[in-house]
Amino acid sequence: MNITLPPHLEALVQGKVASGFYHSVSEVVWEALQLLDERDLVRKRRQEALQRDIQIGMESGEATPLDLEAVKERGRKRLARLKS
Repeated sequence: MNITLPPHLEALVQGKVASGFYHSVSEVVWEALQLLDERDLVRKRRQEALQRDIQIGMESGEATPLDLEAVKERGRKRLARLKS
């Protein structure tokens, strides 16, 4: 397989090999693809968790309006306790 990289990425790969941490361009690319695969898996799991949470919320009953003033007041009381 042959790939073409823009100059800045080619320099990054060559720098990784030159550092001695990687023995070849292939190792750098393999590691990068492993990290990409892990990142994609994390995204998928987060999306699935979000979808589960949305479903739980949808099934939890009728929505109630958010009382922003009550939220602010609770926050002010908490802050006041922390300061004292």
